[in-house]
Amino acid sequence: MGQVLDVVLSTGFLAAILGVSTPYVLAALGGLLAERAGVPNIALEGSMLTAACTGALVAGYSGSVWAGAACGIAGGALLALLLGVLHLYLGADAIIAGIGLNLLAAGATAYTVYALLGDKGGTSRLHSGALPSVRLPLIEDVPGLGAVLSGQNVLTWAALAAAPAVAWLLYRARFGFHLRAVGEHPEAARSVGIHVHRVQFRALALSGALAGAAGVFLSMGAVSFFVTGMTAGRGYIALAAVFLGALRPWGVFLAALGFGTAEALAVQLGNLDIPSQLVSAIPYAFTLVALAFFAWRRRRASRTAPASPPGLPSPHLTETP
Repeated sequence: MGQVLDVVLSTGFLAAILGVSTPYVLAALGGLLAERAGVPNIALEGSMLTAACTGALVAGYSGSVWAGAACGIAGGALLALLLGVLHLYLGADAIIAGIGLNLLAAGATAYTVYALLGDKGGTSRLHSGALPSVRLPLIEDVPGLGAVLSGQNVLTWAALAAAPAVAWLLYRARFGFHLRAVGEHPEAARSVGIHVHRVQFRALALSGALAGAAGVFLSMGAVSFFVTGMTAGRGYIALAAVFLGALRPWGVFLAALGFGTAEALAVQLGNLDIPSQLVSAIPYAFTLVALAFFAWRRRRASRTAPASPPGLPSPHLTETP
């Protein structure tokens, strides 16, 4: 028990939480934008995997990590747009189409890596490099705080900035109001001149780009190579964070941070004399407990909340972040 407390209370553990939470935060905020636009982006996992593979390959062949990151993010956005075409124009079920795209991404990335490098495991033979870390000249000398904040990857800082940016977009920008209106009542939005499909495609593009940034972090931030299946279900866990956070930016951010904490704890405890099977189950057990809590809270709220009078806007259109 003493060893566990030493791990949890260390500055290294707090720094690890920020790094491990980065893909969860980015992907979950992307999932939030799509969900609020009325198109559940089940393909977050596929967007992450596509971006991780594309980023590592482009960076390795071009010699530029920034070109790799840009192409990876674009790849994630394109997969989300493909989901939009399948669902919005061809009428495919969003859940089925999303799962299909995730399976397609898993197979396509593995095949691409094998076709280019002759390796079924990943791109370890290809030197792709990593995105830079950000050092904070004054803060890094502060005991405790410097060890936690200074030296984090640039995408970790992007993830921390993404939460207020998404909150501003949803609640302060005109596009955000259109997005929420389309998600709440598409027919009403269409009746006042809002192009519903255009708003939904833009939301999906942003959603896929954020998930793509999460995937790029995995292959060009946490490590400097791509491994087949390296997302390991993080896209699905990010979807859980969307609903656990009550579809609000700061709630989703905190939920994703909670999942990141669970994974960071599992990583740290893996160095101790604890059975590896028990340690590796921590993030998934945390996910199940969190979803059970969410379901209980939602059922309790539905019993106590009064119904909205006819003619008044939905509570989601007048809510705060």
